[in-house]
Amino acid sequence: MSTVTRLIRDALDAIRARNHYRVLRPFTAMGRGRLEREGTTLLDFSSNDYLGLSQHPLLKERAIEWTQRHGTGAGASRLVTGTSPLHMALERKLAAFKGSEAALIFASGWQANAAVIPAIVQAVPGAQVFTDRLVHSSLHHGCAAAGARQVRFRHNDLDHLEELLAARGDQAGARIILTESIFSMDGDGPDLARLTALAQHHDAFLILDEAHATGVTGPRGAGLSAALPGRVDLVIGTFSKAFGAFGAYVSGSQLLCDYLVNACSGFIFSTAPPPAVLGAIDAGLDLIPALDGERAHLAVMSEHVRGRLHAAGFDTGASTSQIVPLIIGDAAETLALTRRLEELGILAAAIRPPSVPPGSSRLRLALRATHDAADIERLLGSLIERAPKAA
Repeated sequence: MSTVTRLIRDALDAIRARNHYRVLRPFTAMGRGRLEREGTTLLDFSSNDYLGLSQHPLLKERAIEWTQRHGTGAGASRLVTGTSPLHMALERKLAAFKGSEAALIFASGWQANAAVIPAIVQAVPGAQVFTDRLVHSSLHHGCAAAGARQVRFRHNDLDHLEELLAARGDQAGARIILTESIFSMDGDGPDLARLTALAQHHDAFLILDEAHATGVTGPRGAGLSAALPGRVDLVIGTFSKAFGAFGAYVSGSQLLCDYLVNACSGFIFSTAPPPAVLGAIDAGLDLIPALDGERAHLAVMSEHVRGRLHAAGFDTGASTSQIVPLIIGDAAETLALTRRLEELGILAAAIRPPSVPPGSSRLRLALRATHDAADIERLLGSLIERAPKAA
């Protein structure tokens, strides 16, 4: 055994000892918020398919139709021969949906975050990057790839952000603020009206990740930033969650998108998204603006779940969205609860470090519009009998 292999083995043993070990588990989607695993049907509270669109007939039909008409692959990167009329039309349609001048499609949310941040920082040497300490790891990775030293503010604490912006007012000129509108592990978000006002006052460039907000919140499901047109400089989002498809986007000014086409390595050096993916996204853009009823149902259901769990003594953090964390703390206890729920036919995945800070392991309940009242009562009944106040 080589030295490197031995050290890898030791590192994996250490992961096991912390109850942080993970394995891949295959599931088959069945629709209506159900998955099948090894012949067992599970009520799914772990997926990000918030509107149930991954099983919608129109997305399937258009993905198949565009594949049959245009093939299975784009064949090249966007700046070679990978840009088709489909890409251009879809980006115009997306920009109209987001209320921005322009938009670009990326292969994944991780790729967009990890590549766009270095491209922006490259144009503004010495920029100070102010980040919420709990932003997604892909955003932290983007900052690291940019060589940018983060000035981290306490989670959603805009008073702290304002103090940091003011304290560093006489330092390097360019300022970038980086945060999310709905945080993936906590289900909460900042006061966007105040955040945009702070950015404007301190001449800061605001980047907002709307991965978990796109499709679910804002006017016509266009995300929380859409309620504040022109006040967020760059929005990054995904099509792999409420859109039920795959890929990611950025939206902003035409100037900004033109710059990214020329400077963003993740865009320049990646093969363009294929026709099937574009077709599913296109269908999602047709459907989502009209799904206000589904969004309202999801919001009411989420508030009901938070209220019942809080009354039972569970810690659901500061969630205000369809993501409801059930914060347990200890990783082993969290795993035990996940396993017990699975025995009852409910899938609620355990989230442990490094996905969340040490000591904050949790069940991350991801609600979806396809859950009905019986599904919710089944979940709540299974949890509340094990609640702290019931113990």
